Amino acid sequence: MVTYISRGSGCYGVISIMNYKGGVGKTTLSANVAAEMAYRGLEVLLIDLDPQANLTLSFVSIDDWKALDRQERTIKHWYDQYLDYNHDISLKELIITPTRLNEKLAQSRSSGRLDLICSHLELVEVDMELSSKLGGHTDRAIRNNYVNVLSRLRFKLEEIKEDYDMIIVDCPPNFNLITQNAIVSSDYYLVPARTDYLSTLGINTLLKHVDTLKKKYNQHLHETNHRHMPPISPQMLGIVFTMVSYHKGVPISAQREYIAQVKRSRLPFFNSYLRENKSLFASAPETGIPVILHQGNIQQKKIKWEIRALVDEVLHTMKAKVRS
Repeated sequence: MVTYISRGSGCYGVISIMNYKGGVGKTTLSANVAAEMAYRGLEVLLIDLDPQANLTLSFVSIDDWKALDRQERTIKHWYDQYLDYNHDISLKELIITPTRLNEKLAQSRSSGRLDLICSHLELVEVDMELSSKLGGHTDRAIRNNYVNVLSRLRFKLEEIKEDYDMIIVDCPPNFNLITQNAIVSSDYYLVPARTDYLSTLGINTLLKHVDTLKKKYNQHLHETNHRHMPPISPQMLGIVFTMVSYHKGVPISAQREYIAQVKRSRLPFFNSYLRENKSLFASAPETGIPVILHQGNIQQKKIKWEIRALVDEVLHTMKAKVRS
């Protein structure tokens, strides 16, 4: 059964998708979950904060991205305005509506929309430059600067939240200041993980870092002139197992062991997995349309069913957290 949510239903949220480990299907998950939500009639904004810009290039051609770069309409240029001139530029100036994807939605008679804020390969340099803004000559100045730097995205998302039902942020595979900006801005976060040792190893550390960030940020918020701002409380929606290989309808035995290990840790997880299929997922960016919106063979139908089941779980979990 497909779960729909309508505007004003109280289920609105900003979701960050992150994992310290790269290559876990984070971008594939972001693109397909966002596209499925838009297909269901929601107005969705995707924000690409990963300097690799893979999510950006999943929706726009390299030539279109170069044009946006020349127009200074990427998230890197938005941070540059703050770093170079201390300007507060609206995020609205960066938002694009990818043509191919949204034409596909219209052809499917969906009333939804997917917008995008593009990343930039030089965003990694921005992160290092943001750290220079954290200092100060007094403890009070240091606390104020800390809140200001970590709240850049939060401040400006507040201006456009009413325009969207869902905002999904694709984070870098680390816990740098850009990632911390995303967490401070988020109501929820999702952790994609391959079913192997390295992908699951850092999950507990990630959760501890999020909790430490939340406490430190809220404490500084209380001690500075930002007391009018509500404290943050990003909640983990769950772990999504990605790149799962199946044999006779179930994950292969080695992967089942890691899935069971995570389940024993009592961490929240989703029962819907994202299966391995390099040919389908890798070729999707060439068309500018994620797999979830393609028509195709039996294998594609299985993948689409699994993504839709996952989105059902995500929306149900968000609803449950709102009620609680």
